[in-house]
Amino acid sequence: MPSVDVMDETFLAVAPEVVAAEFAQPARWPVLWPDLRLEVMTDRGVQGLRWTVQGALVGSMEVWLEPVLDGTVLHYFLRADPAGPDGAPRPVSARRGAAEARRRQRAAKALAFACKDRLEAGRAPGEAPT
Repeated sequence: MPSVDVMDETFLAVAPEVVAAEFAQPARWPVLWPDLRLEVMTDRGVQGLRWTVQGALVGSMEVWLEPVLDGTVLHYFLRADPAGPDGAPRPVSARRGAAEARRRQRAAKALAFACKDRLEAGRAPGEAPT
């Protein structure tokens, strides 16, 4: 089991294609995750991406986009261990792993809310997505 295991879900009142475009640009990944280097493992198009992760953490990360009602549920998963001096995964104590997981959970929610604010901009509550 990885030291850092993060899962997050956020509903966005926009089409999956619009959300997918946010994550399909490799030039944006260092902005979204500055301490991680990502390599696409699986590109599912409108359903999202799965990456291998290196850098501060070593493991896998996934964005799965699920169409729900008139929008999309953005599912985010990060399963990794901190990197040791040689870049290989180095499991850490449960306490340190939990602290890093909490930090990454807050970062994931901040990323999802920023995406939601940007993509839903100008849409009044209860209004259908454009």
